[in-house]
Amino acid sequence: MGGCRVLGQAWGGWRRGLGIRATPTAAGFGTKARHQLQRRGASKPSDPPGDQCFPGLLRPGTFSREELVDVLRAAVVDRKGPLVTLNKPQGLPVTGKPGELTLLSVLPELSRSLGLGEQELQVVRASGKEASGLVLLSSCPQTASRLQKFFAHSQRARRPTATYCAVTDGIPVTSEGKIQAALKLEHIDGVNLVVPVQSPSRKDIMEGVKRTLSHFRVVATGSGCALVQLQPLTVFPNQLQAHMALQLCPVLGDHTYSARVGTVLGQRFLLPVESTKPQRQVLDEALLGRLCLTASQAAGLPLHLHLHCLRLPGTRPRDPPTELLAPLPSYFSRTLQCLGLHYQ
Repeated sequence: MGGCRVLGQAWGGWRRGLGIRATPTAAGFGTKARHQLQRRGASKPSDPPGDQCFPGLLRPGTFSREELVDVLRAAVVDRKGPLVTLNKPQGLPVTGKPGELTLLSVLPELSRSLGLGEQELQVVRASGKEASGLVLLSSCPQTASRLQKFFAHSQRARRPTATYCAVTDGIPVTSEGKIQAALKLEHIDGVNLVVPVQSPSRKDIMEGVKRTLSHFRVVATGSGCALVQLQPLTVFPNQLQAHMALQLCPVLGDHTYSARVGTVLGQRFLLPVESTKPQRQVLDEALLGRLCLTASQAAGLPLHLHLHCLRLPGTRPRDPPTELLAPLPSYFSRTLQCLGLHYQ
């Protein structure tokens, strides 16, 4: 419990070590945040080895348990007191079935490799399996509980605490706005898929349909694509992918929900969910050319969705919130360069 006793000192040092800045505003792509993101990405690469097309990509099933622990140890962004922050590789699930190799399954080994002894780490906040980005861990149950209460309270108050960076195939009609949709999980052909529900009834809500909400802001556009900031204000599996598909701008590398967007004579439209099955994302020849990929290589395109910023409570109750940042994966930065998407 030593880590819990030094939480006050650790929090301040943690902020200094990460270059976190206190801010009274919501998480965003502010100029200072962007510069911090770029500097950290250049000064301390944390990407695991990847293939030539997608540098830094972690391919599931190609590494052992010991190798995964090494990758995660190298992905540590910072450690202060009971808190450990990782920049999770894309494709690594946080949880899974018994026997599967997941972040949760190797936390005991990771805790030991970081010299925590009996103080085993637990997950406080994490990006989903297909997304890359921040994972916040704690070896102190009290610290974890405090942070989880903060996240839960912020969600009820509709205050964003997580900001994702995404590249979309297509450009949203408006530069900023909110996406609202009622969603449910359906087991279709052996796969759990998110399905939108039109005008849900009270019975639908009782049976698992959830009204979801996300905020989006277009940061840059180019080559028919966009760099978009996404802030989920509710929590639902694959919420951001489903929301961007509903906007006719699926996330690049989304090989599940992009199939719901059809195109005729250059005009996009939503296909009926019941008649579409998940399939590899289809990109036009011009976009493949800009990405320097063949159609077969694009079949392995990773999801370009990165949890790059978390909003955390200040050290003391009256202190303003702080922001924790994670650098983009190498393949993500390469895509931005290929598409001419620059922070503005």
